Order: sequence, then structure tokens, then C-alpha cells
Amino acid sequence: MTGEIKSHKDLIVWQKSVQLSLAVYAMTNDFPQREIYALASQMRRAVVSIPSNISEGKARGTKRDFAHFLHMAYGSASELETQLLIARKLNYCNESKYIETNSLLSEVSKMLRVIIKKLEMSG
Repeated sequence: MTGEIKSHKDLIVWQKSVQLSLAVYAMTNDFPQREIYALASQMRRAVVSIPSNISEGKARGTKRDFAHFLHMAYGSASELETQLLIARKLNYCNESKYIETNSLLSEVSKMLRVIIKKLEMSG
């Protein structure tokens, strides 16, 4: 790869957020049946929103639009952080799965903050 970013698929933050989506889907598969339309559904919507907003923002073509959609992705990441914690406190996932997923979420969140800051500083 030449380092040139041609599409959202070239962004590491997008790639990691897709990986995060798969991890959350796998985790929520083990939730109690009664949570399928509740917490599991909310977590899945939030996690899918992250790479979706990254790709939509990148496709818009302007730094301002990209930053706006990255802010929305960051909001979804924050929402997911809370939902993960609730799932852990309800014992819907084990500690190691929580730590692994939360670590990936933290990485994605940090990457989003850095990109947002760079975009906003470059005007």
C-alpha cells in the first residue's frame, strides 16, 4: 500500500471498528434470550453505527462533513462503552471478553479523537 487513502476501507480506524462490530456481535450472541431486543440490539446498533458513520463521512468529500460524521461515530462509541459496562455488570459476558472488547473500543475511540482534532485544526 502506498499510504494514500482512497476510500474509507483504507482507514485503520474503519478496519478496527469493523473488527469491533464483529466482536460485539459475537459477545451478544451469548446474552440471555430476553435481551435479544433490548441491550443486545442497542449494542449492535451502536457498534455498527461506528464504521457506518466513518464510511459515510469519508464519502462526503469535505473535511467538515468528515469531522461531523466522525463526531457521530465517536458518540456511538461512547454509547457502546456504557452498554458494555452494563452488560458486564449484569454478568452477560465474562471479564476477559469484556476487557478484550473494551480495549478495542478504547483504541477506536482514541483514533477517532485524533482524526477529529486533526481535521478541525486543518480547517
